[in-house]
Amino acid sequence: MANELDEMTGNVNTSGRDINVIEKQIPCRIGWGSTLFEIVLWCLGIIPGLIFLFMKIKAKNYFQQLQQKIQADASTIDNYLEQRAQILKNLAKLLEKAVDLDKDVMKAVSAFRGGRLPDTERNAVATQIDGCFGRLFPQVEAYPELKAHAAIAEAMQQNSYLQKEITAARQLYNDSVMQWNTDIFAWPTKQIVAARAGYTTRIPFTASQEVKLQARGTFF
Repeated sequence: MANELDEMTGNVNTSGRDINVIEKQIPCRIGWGSTLFEIVLWCLGIIPGLIFLFMKIKAKNYFQQLQQKIQADASTIDNYLEQRAQILKNLAKLLEKAVDLDKDVMKAVSAFRGGRLPDTERNAVATQIDGCFGRLFPQVEAYPELKAHAAIAEAMQQNSYLQKEITAARQLYNDSVMQWNTDIFAWPTKQIVAARAGYTTRIPFTASQEVKLQARGTFF
């Protein structure tokens, strides 16, 4: 039998293929078969019915706990973003006395507020902070004497560290979202509970179009 996917002779897309996160929440639904399944369990006796009832209670508690974990993961990202915004403000103060900074570079970050952000707003704030750092660092490179400034060097190191932490926190958030999206369709117990609670899938972290274009650029 021939291989379904043959890397030697199969069709090849020479231009490549880009991918995107689809901004769509899919509702969890069940059909009449799930209701019939529960009726049959009760018809078999009170014990099977009670066992499944306790399983549904356990599943409901599980979803409530998982939602709290997703909230905590999102809050962790917000905390790192807030720290990075503060480093950016401090770095700008250090540089504005030595170089002619763009006065508009801090507008978006100055308006940053703490607390949990909606996913779309969190991504926008992260993009704004990335853009501000991208405009500050070239100015540091243009003044070699600034690179030797201990406070500036420390701020740049902290920025690099926090960016790695943000990436790791986003991955943790995505893992929790994937767990949620998988479990709400785990039939019978979890899917029945999720459908009756009106749960939908959740959207993982999404990189902005600007960030994607920057990633394709030349850095060296």
